[in-house]
Amino acid sequence: MGGWAIDPASGRFVWASPGSPVADPFQYKYELQCHLGGGDFDADCLETVIECKNGPDGKDGIPVTWLKAPAGVPNPVWSYHSGPTCLFDARPEDLLPRIAAMIQSEFQKLPISAGRVTAQPSPHTLRGADTNFYAEAAEQQFDIKILAQDVHIEARPVQYTWNYGDGTTLGPQNSAGGPLPQDRWGEKTATSHVYTRTGDFSVVLTTSFLGTYSVNGGPPLPIPGQGQFNAPPRPVSVWRSITRNYADDCLKNPQGAGCPGAPPGSR
Repeated sequence: MGGWAIDPASGRFVWASPGSPVADPFQYKYELQCHLGGGDFDADCLETVIECKNGPDGKDGIPVTWLKAPAGVPNPVWSYHSGPTCLFDARPEDLLPRIAAMIQSEFQKLPISAGRVTAQPSPHTLRGADTNFYAEAAEQQFDIKILAQDVHIEARPVQYTWNYGDGTTLGPQNSAGGPLPQDRWGEKTATSHVYTRTGDFSVVLTTSFLGTYSVNGGPPLPIPGQGQFNAPPRPVSVWRSITRNYADDCLKNPQGAGCPGAPPGSR
């Protein structure tokens, strides 16, 4: 007996006959809650069967239990995975393939936070010096409806791309970077950048996420590809530094550059 599995080429669910190559180590199927096989049901279980109300078009759903087995094994022994949960659909036999065909675009629509961007030093930095940037992105979870089904999605950050606003980009790369103690500001890091001109720049972080989803409490399944999300632009002002040498201090020369008594324009 076969089961539903992910087609690695299309990322969609297909009916996998015994021995079919699949990317997921498991294949999955669902059975009616309390089903014993051969048309028989567990009488004691039927007394506590869950109710599946308020489906699409006012129709009731069916209570199911999810089973799993090793993928590609002929006549596998199915074991319990999760449930019971409700399955609402007029065509439950192809519900999972239809959701699988939609899941990638629905994933990209989620309000996933790409992370918070920090610059060191900030909000001003110096031309010609390394400015350290790092991202703080976290795993996120969402519960949405697809075809009137409860779909739980988990998103995990995996790669980061930096646009420093001066025409320079970095990534995608696995490192999100990290903070430096203040006495080490100016050191080169895996995500730092050197601005060669002064001005105001907007730094944009793009974070790539991998996701999994489950339908009505069923098994977690991989979402094909990656979702990419942008963090709000981080403004950075790049200044130039000027070094002057002085032979005395303001007590000896109150009119010297930078002193309180200095003429305008000399500070």
